[in-house]
Amino acid sequence: MAEGKHLIQKIVPVAVGDILNAVQDLKGDGYRLGQMCASKVKDEFQILYSFDKDYELMNLKAVVGEGAELPSITGIYWPAFIYENEIRDLFGFKFKNLALDYGGHFFKTAIPTPWNPQAAKEGGEDE
Repeated sequence: MAEGKHLIQKIVPVAVGDILNAVQDLKGDGYRLGQMCASKVKDEFQILYSFDKDYELMNLKAVVGEGAELPSITGIYWPAFIYENEIRDLFGFKFKNLALDYGGHFFKTAIPTPWNPQAAKEGGEDE
């Protein structure tokens, strides 16, 4: 990278129904998956998909409600199974067509996560 060159970062809102097409377009344009994360903002949740190419960071941001079902992007980016299983465990979201689904048991926490209403109801205990 040239000295003094600034990195570019974009955040693009995306509807849940448009996630797969948007991700497929980025893959076709040569972007690599950098990370996925979720966060709770007031009464909503934000799912952020981050991609990079040539020092440009492209983020797709989906805003969803509690317990939303999202399309899995593992058919496009296989390593996304790690992020999707983690988000499922921590936030309670389900991913449709997840290539490697740990069924909510990707990792175990000693206490329920405060962002996953289902885990809080179950007390974080496995059956």
